Amino acid sequence: MIALITGASRGIGRAIALELASMGFDIWLNYRSDDEKAKEVANLIEEIGSKAVLMKFDVTHKEQVDIALNEMVEKQGPPDVLVNNAGITRDGLMMWMPFKDWAAVTDTILNGFFNVTKAVLVPMLQRRSGKIINIASVSGVIGNPGQVNYSAAKGGLIAATKALAKETAKRGLCVNCVAPGFIETDMIKDLPVKEIIKMIPMEKIGKPEDVAALVGFLASDRSNYITGQVIGVNGGVC
Repeated sequence: MIALITGASRGIGRAIALELASMGFDIWLNYRSDDEKAKEVANLIEEIGSKAVLMKFDVTHKEQVDIALNEMVEKQGPPDVLVNNAGITRDGLMMWMPFKDWAAVTDTILNGFFNVTKAVLVPMLQRRSGKIINIASVSGVIGNPGQVNYSAAKGGLIAATKALAKETAKRGLCVNCVAPGFIETDMIKDLPVKEIIKMIPMEKIGKPEDVAALVGFLASDRSNYITGQVIGVNGGVC
């Protein structure tokens, strides 16, 4: 079994890679720039007993994506599981937001989803099986001030997930979204954590492993009748 995970060198992507490796998946580990972090994750995967293939490409560049994935799919077939996790934030109130911050976030999250999914979708459909799991956000469900760009991109990813699930269900694919809340990653390191905790009914920040556990379930045969869903991992925020 093979799982392709984008943005897998750190944070939630790293936790997902290790979770799926522990389930017996070999990992196609995508990352954009941090060679050292990616190699660390690859080493941990191999210690678990699975194989790791480092795939350095920028999900926003379709040509890079196609070059990297077409060769792998031709050699090994499409992945059994695709996790679209790559994302960035460029926070700020919309009235002061430069277009470059809007474009960078939407390009990474939405165009990245399109580029990577498109590269493996037809082979997955031809095989008539596979799981596509998109990592959205609570911001895409309820919106978040200072994150109009991020909320729009994650909300668009949720809508795309629902549409793609309906397009592919008859061919045996399951397409779902996981929508994390506030998770201990680099994305929240500069935020007022004490104030954020007051907003969370469970009164604590989540861990990347909390998200990875749900992704592991959705990647397994136990979720074969679940598609087109958005599942939150947010401590009760919504």
